[in-house]
Amino acid sequence: MQELPVHQRADAVSSLVYEANARVRDPVYGCVGAISYLQNQVSELQMQLAVAQAEILCIQMQHEPIVMPNQEIMDLDHKSYLLHNELPQFLNFGSSSNVIHDSLKIENIFGHDMVS
Repeated sequence: MQELPVHQRADAVSSLVYEANARVRDPVYGCVGAISYLQNQVSELQMQLAVAQAEILCIQMQHEPIVMPNQEIMDLDHKSYLLHNELPQFLNFGSSSNVIHDSLKIENIFGHDMVS
């Protein structure tokens, strides 16, 4: 602590207290467990968003007329490209949640409600 500049010491103490509280709740993973859980949640939500966008795109493509001006064809080609190239990346994402305990998902984590 003494090696840190004075203006950074309060943040350092706060971080140490936060990690200590995290270790009380999860002695093995501490803050890393909470971070992994949140990253997994973000990945799941990104996948859900990609699926919803793909569904919207499919519905839009079903309602578009057969004969289109060149600009609309280019837009459709771009949408088709996204559907076939971007969506699979979201659907095949790797899960980094192996280190997360199920109890971490349910309980109140370090003063923040985590709802799974």
